[in-house]
Amino acid sequence: MLTAHDLLTRVPSLDAAARHARLRDTFHIWPGSLAGAMDASRAGAERAADGLWRLDASTWSADPTVQKEIANRLGWLRSPLAMADSIDRLRTFAASIRSDGFTDVVLLGMGGSSLAPEVLRAIVGTAPGWPRFHMLDSTDPAAIRAATTPPDRTLYILASKSGTTIEPNSLAAHFRTHLEAARVPRWADHFVAITDEGTPLAERARSERFRDVFINPTDIGGRYSALSFFGLVPAALMGQDVAALLGWGVAMLAPPEPDAASRSAIDLGLLMGAGGANGRDKLTLLVPPSLEPFGLWVEQLVAESTGKAGVGVVPIAGETAAEPTQYGNDRAFVRLHFPPQADDSLLEALKAGKKPIADIQLPEPLALGAEFVRWEIATAIAGTLLRINPFDEPNVQQAKDATKVLLDQFKNTGAFPQRAPDRTLPGGVTLTLSSAAGRALKDRGPEAFLSLLADGDYLGLLAYVGPDEALANALRSFRLAVRDRSRCATMFGYGPRYLHSTGQLHKGGPTSGVFVLITATPTADLPIPGAAFSFATLEMAQALGDFASLDATGRRAVHVHLPSADPQLIRDVADAFLEGSA
Repeated sequence: MLTAHDLLTRVPSLDAAARHARLRDTFHIWPGSLAGAMDASRAGAERAADGLWRLDASTWSADPTVQKEIANRLGWLRSPLAMADSIDRLRTFAASIRSDGFTDVVLLGMGGSSLAPEVLRAIVGTAPGWPRFHMLDSTDPAAIRAATTPPDRTLYILASKSGTTIEPNSLAAHFRTHLEAARVPRWADHFVAITDEGTPLAERARSERFRDVFINPTDIGGRYSALSFFGLVPAALMGQDVAALLGWGVAMLAPPEPDAASRSAIDLGLLMGAGGANGRDKLTLLVPPSLEPFGLWVEQLVAESTGKAGVGVVPIAGETAAEPTQYGNDRAFVRLHFPPQADDSLLEALKAGKKPIADIQLPEPLALGAEFVRWEIATAIAGTLLRINPFDEPNVQQAKDATKVLLDQFKNTGAFPQRAPDRTLPGGVTLTLSSAAGRALKDRGPEAFLSLLADGDYLGLLAYVGPDEALANALRSFRLAVRDRSRCATMFGYGPRYLHSTGQLHKGGPTSGVFVLITATPTADLPIPGAAFSFATLEMAQALGDFASLDATGRRAVHVHLPSADPQLIRDVADAFLEGSA
């Protein structure tokens, strides 16, 4: 294992030592009511950190088979330094795309491997004169149409670790047809692949002569891949300083010697793990609007890594901050902000109420490189304290399998299995309860669904709709109204994105989730070239498959189907639920 000094000075061009110095005094923590639990767990967190830096898979499991799997998921600890060898390639590639006149880049991905680039776009931004960046991780026809750009000047990044993920592959087929319809001379010149070696995508990209293929290290999982080709290729295409991103990552990776900034990652992991094990498992992010997109990435990392075996840390991102009295006693908090110092009034109020809280100051936007690593380390340590493997995702496949069954049935019969809804509201909105929800409600109707929320529960609002601001506002209002009424934490996720991230927590984590899953009949559909079903059919199969998975794992859930993606219908449903649960 390299010493902190050796790691920080191994590649002088990364300027990691100077960045490491800038990270000192940017993290503070107040344990509050978790002080005793954190003290009791500190030795375990220190042992976990030591095992992590030694790449010792026994840190998380005594099972030799599981250890072998974990050993093949620790490459992210080497990635920031190893990727320094690819900086020139990344810069040269990005410069060629710019000089060849491309004006737009569309990332076709799903899960953590696509969320990191979206965070970088939203927070660091695209440099002047570089192509516009768009991230598409939806099967909703409206979302696909919204990502349509001039085909002859667009580069498509097909990103998939396995190379078999149905969403990006379906999107790639759509946009290939789009290029061919526009009579672009060589469609493959407009495609780049990011994948592991030996995948079907790697073979296809080479045989079809994609413009380029970036082979990622196979020992990096998707949600830990921010500082690998999955994050760095898009960053380079946005004209961002990839050397600075990597330098910040290396700065946070320095082993935990007495003054190492990376000790803060241990403390963050200790907060997460002790909170998750002692009744404060709703880890709530408090961020300004400029940093809100970072919450998407934290959600997928923490939820998919820790939500299994009936335990987990429930990441709460995107909630508008409230008065301390609006928060239940199941919360711990992390505040992130840029300098100058943020308004401390809420921080001081939470501290006065003995709420556990950590405070993180980002020196600059590119210091996201350090934050990616800080949260990855913390999540791995929290996994040890929760006695789970933070590098697998056992329940993600469950929803994929359920989707496949439904698609096979659709291909054979032309329809999905029909179940009579439990209630049809005015306007044609239908409500269908899971078995667990029906039992819990007893003789009450589905309009009383929100009455199932009790202390320690959280609401998961899951929406299969397109990127419409009016819809987003209606969903946001619904979410916050539930929070303010019940004092319960709330999560929000767009489908099918959440299936590859927070969906693991929903089905494998604690049974405290109460889920409202919303689908809508699209105004217009799109075919999937070469498939026996359309994008709207795929989206509905994913929603129904996940609802079936929630049902099979005993979760309290309701499926709300709208006859159209109308914001007023969402408001009507919210009113019905809030009134019915009063």
